[in-house]
Amino acid sequence: MVALVAEVAVNLESGELKVKRFVVAHDCGHVINPSSLLGTIEANLVQGLSRTLHEAVQFNAREVLSRDWVTYPILNSTETPGAVDVVMLNNRPDTKLYGAGEPATRPVAAVIGNALFDATGVRVRTIPFTRPALVAAFQAAGAVPA
Repeated sequence: MVALVAEVAVNLESGELKVKRFVVAHDCGHVINPSSLLGTIEANLVQGLSRTLHEAVQFNAREVLSRDWVTYPILNSTETPGAVDVVMLNNRPDTKLYGAGEPATRPVAAVIGNALFDATGVRVRTIPFTRPALVAAFQAAGAVPA
């Protein structure tokens, strides 16, 4: 189980969205290797952030157009949050083990969308949250002049 919060900074005119901080509470039962779990959780958040801000598989009527890592948009290191705070819950030897896997990836888009709404008053429901998409959403909502 995971609970996640994101702190964001948004430039309404340019559409720049920066995730400044993630706070995640993670419960996967008894933790055998806490440092490995921490790395897994952080990697999950970065993967989810990349999907939320950039990634979109492109198609035409006949085929997938996204075929290589050279042209496929992904997060770069300058876009990662300045802070990731992880709270591991229920780390007791008497609890059973359950998956650590990738649960922290799942809520990232919704959490960033809610943080974006909290910061701007504009609800954006389609990812990726690219700069052009955000500028269009802000203009459509009247948050900035068109």
